[in-house]
Amino acid sequence: MSAIERIGSKQVYANAWLRLREDEIEYADGTRGIYTVVEKPDFALVIPYADRGFWLVEQYRYPVSSREWEFPQGGWTAGATGTPVELAAAELAEETGFRASRLEQLGRLYASYGFSSQAYDVYLATDLVAGVPDREDSEADMVAAWFAEDEVRAMIGGGELRDAHSVAALTLLDLVRRPSGA
Repeated sequence: MSAIERIGSKQVYANAWLRLREDEIEYADGTRGIYTVVEKPDFALVIPYADRGFWLVEQYRYPVSSREWEFPQGGWTAGATGTPVELAAAELAEETGFRASRLEQLGRLYASYGFSSQAYDVYLATDLVAGVPDREDSEADMVAAWFAEDEVRAMIGGGELRDAHSVAALTLLDLVRRPSGA
């Protein structure tokens, strides 16, 4: 038996972007309870790297009532499907206009596994070719800008880049770049 066993489950809410379910659970000691899970489709996050720096996007994030910097990221629109690398390429082009000659998968992370099943794949995009963004209506206020590597790290330390997915993705990049044995 796992640490938590699902006894029953019911859907509490659903829309085009997520499903909320409530599970009746039993812990290993026999205690019962309720666990609420948000199910959302997986997404891709892209680190566009060029000229010893990164391209970030900034947009208004309604839940926190502020404009926020982050690496390009997103999921398929309802009804669309494809591979994680196809999604990464699509999000990069959509949000920044760039096409990458090389997309390298750095890893796969969970977005918030304490309450959600959503995961995301992190890609490093290099050899960028400029193009015109093709943003969704909800991204009409988005801007893209290039920042030197040190500047991005200073933005994290100074609270200007607060997207946890972007910070985790940069950590994955640092681990990939680290010389073996370091």
